[in-house]
Amino acid sequence: MKYQTTDFRNGLKFAIDGKPYIVVSFAHVNPGKGSAFVKAKIKNLETGQVLEKTFKAGVDTVDKPDMEEREMEYTYGDMDGYNFMDTTTFESVHLSHDNVGDAKLYLQEGIKVDILYFNARPISIELPNFVHLKVTETDPGLKGDTAAGGNKKAIMETGLQVSVPLFIEEGEVLKIDTRSGEYVERSKQ
Repeated sequence: MKYQTTDFRNGLKFAIDGKPYIVVSFAHVNPGKGSAFVKAKIKNLETGQVLEKTFKAGVDTVDKPDMEEREMEYTYGDMDGYNFMDTTTFESVHLSHDNVGDAKLYLQEGIKVDILYFNARPISIELPNFVHLKVTETDPGLKGDTAAGGNKKAIMETGLQVSVPLFIEEGEVLKIDTRSGEYVERSKQ
């Protein structure tokens, strides 16, 4: 099975030469002279490398990959990487530090994530959009600080550093956006 250039959209997963990629961004270009083409930024799902590639519109195709996502629960980390449990089969899966990457800064015991399998092998992790993390270290706020004031650095329980309003104190649980790594609000949990 193949995808045509007309199937391209942000987030489309495909394979080129047996390697898994995802479309980060793309544009259909129709020059005055010559044939139309698609200029795409694609990310290798195994290495994280981002490439710019040009495809001939209506001519070039890419392979539909043998991929599947499975919901897993993070159980614990060790010297070799991170361990997850399949929520349906209860089977344990181990991912290396390279496979997890910066997602490690959002992992807490019991968090549910999607693990992407390529050719029946786990290759990457997709976090929920928001996580709730506890502040373990931050400068004390000053009396009279308001939400309209400045920001300060806070270190979360996982080691993640986040810029937070001055009124945030150690021990508070905050809602963090995993896509940007930014503070959203105090947690209502």
